[in-house]
Formats: sequence, C-alpha cells, structure tokens
Amino acid sequence: MTEFDIKQFSADHVARYEASGGTDGRMLNGYPTVVVTTRGAKSGAVRKFPVMRVSDGTRYALVASLGGAPANPVWYHNVRAHPEVTLRDGTEVGRYTAREVHGAERAQWWARAVEAFPAYAGYQERTERVIPVFVLDPAPDQDPGTGTGTGTTGPA
Repeated sequence: MTEFDIKQFSADHVARYEASGGTDGRMLNGYPTVVVTTRGAKSGAVRKFPVMRVSDGTRYALVASLGGAPANPVWYHNVRAHPEVTLRDGTEVGRYTAREVHGAERAQWWARAVEAFPAYAGYQERTERVIPVFVLDPAPDQDPGTGTGTGTTGPA
C-alpha cells in the first residue's frame, strides 16, 4: 500500500480543473472546490492549489487546514508573502487580495467554512494549532458580484 501523496493529488486536481476551463474537477467528494494561484514565498514561482469553496457570494475564504496536520500547508506561507492571488471558481476567474482574519471575523468565516465543508471541524480537533483563515477581497478593479474585472483575461 502506498502513502497518499497530497502534492501529486493537488497537482492532478488543478491540472484537470484548468484543462477543462473549470468544468471538470469542481467537485471533490460532493463538495465544490476552487483553484488559487499565488507566488512562492521564496522562489516567486507561480504556485497553484485547490481548496474547498467557501464564499459569501462576493468574497472567498481560504482555510489552511492541511487535514488537521500539526503545521500549516506550504501555500499558507506563499499567500502571506504574496497576498495578491487569482482564484478560479468553475469558469469564473478573478483577482483578489488575501488577508488573514482573527477574532470575531475569523469566527464568522470559520462557521461559514464548517457549513460548506463539515470536515473542517474534525481537522481543528486533530491539531493544537488554530487553523488559519484568509479572506479574499476582490481586487479594486473587479466586479464584486462576478469576480471578474479588467484583470481577468483568462485562466489562472
């Protein structure tokens, strides 16, 4: 039996999602996903990763759960270093600015995240760290209702 390779799984998921223009790979075990594009914290290279879709209709949340692992996922450090990200939600692509949230705002988004993907609650129980949550605000030139704007010319 082989060990599950999260990096390969994520790469395959992103490739399928993007190759289809966002029509294939949107769902994972019955839950919607999105693909986020950022830059590597140290390398500056383009990095892409899938996450569960958590949204209030205008903004999105990124939950740095890594399945309840003791450390944050690598993408957490990339987003902190380079908060300007692109997000693909199905066929829609938009530019956003990420900010880590705390306190009451984190609690509100955490509740929304657990509602969207109930496994997050169990992930938090597995780890001693407080799982970080980022909120993605639409870039200033975006249409907040669609996630599109002058900066969205195609796939992430």
